Amino acid sequence: MVKAIRINRVGGPEVMELVEVDLPPPGPGEVRMRHEAIGLNYIDVYHRTGLYPQPLPGALGVEGAGVVEEVGEGVTDIKVGDRVAYGGRPLGAYAEARIIPAAQLLVLPKQIDFDTAAAMMLQGLTVQYLFHRTVALKAGDTILFHAAAGGVGLIACQWARVLGVKLIGTVGSDEKAALAIEHGATHVINYNKDNFTERVRELTGGEGVSAVYDSIGKDTFIGSLDCLRPLGTMVSFGNASGPVPPFSLSELASRGSLFVTRPSLMSYAARREDLEAMAKSLFGVVSSGEVKIDIRQRYALADVQQAHRDLEARKTTGSTILLP
Repeated sequence: MVKAIRINRVGGPEVMELVEVDLPPPGPGEVRMRHEAIGLNYIDVYHRTGLYPQPLPGALGVEGAGVVEEVGEGVTDIKVGDRVAYGGRPLGAYAEARIIPAAQLLVLPKQIDFDTAAAMMLQGLTVQYLFHRTVALKAGDTILFHAAAGGVGLIACQWARVLGVKLIGTVGSDEKAALAIEHGATHVINYNKDNFTERVRELTGGEGVSAVYDSIGKDTFIGSLDCLRPLGTMVSFGNASGPVPPFSLSELASRGSLFVTRPSLMSYAARREDLEAMAKSLFGVVSSGEVKIDIRQRYALADVQQAHRDLEARKTTGSTILLP
């Protein structure tokens, strides 16, 4: 028996219960892994509230790191004792141990510890595809990145600096602004003090940015479109403030033939060869020290309700992990 978080209904943090579950042996193509650390991500809130539906009763969590304890039939690339990590479906990371498809796992380099791995897989792989594939950024580009002091944001600030990209970040406080600058942002806008659209236009001499990366959604979408230069790309990869409402395609034409995309890690990492290439890129910048994973909050798995409350109240910065 292992302890795990389960939900029987959707709703607030109180729907998450710590229970004991019996894990079956791993089936063909599966492994049993023991978690050493678990990632906390805003997508977990979407699953808990039902914004992203799942069958109930259900599990939560899409990111973790630990040790392989048992392998199922046909598993050849992963062996017992391997240090592994993952970021993505199926749900179930909020647990002491779990059964997971071996195809989701990546063997960790010795330079990367479990806490770092659990904090970086989902967020780091997200930045990797956003910057290298969704829009292939190059030195000299100027971009806008919302929530620049969050887990994804702080990785993005550093990775932009590595690429020679000027990143304008938005944050909700002066403390978060200082954090984003410290991690490599070129400029930071406190949206509680300034209109971010007007400031972006000022900072770019009226030209606008080539790409906007927006995980906020409803509250920032139209303002973000107004930050783009003609032929720029709006990358809407989250909806912390709620889903983006329907809009007319003429909104894109009137602003200079803009592009809009709604990417997901699941699509970009669907092929094993793509996942491995993305992970190699991420492991490289982290192992070299060019990108540091800033874990600023740690919670016991049993305290996951409080962790979700703090996440939704925007009390967290950087990355957050749960410890089983």
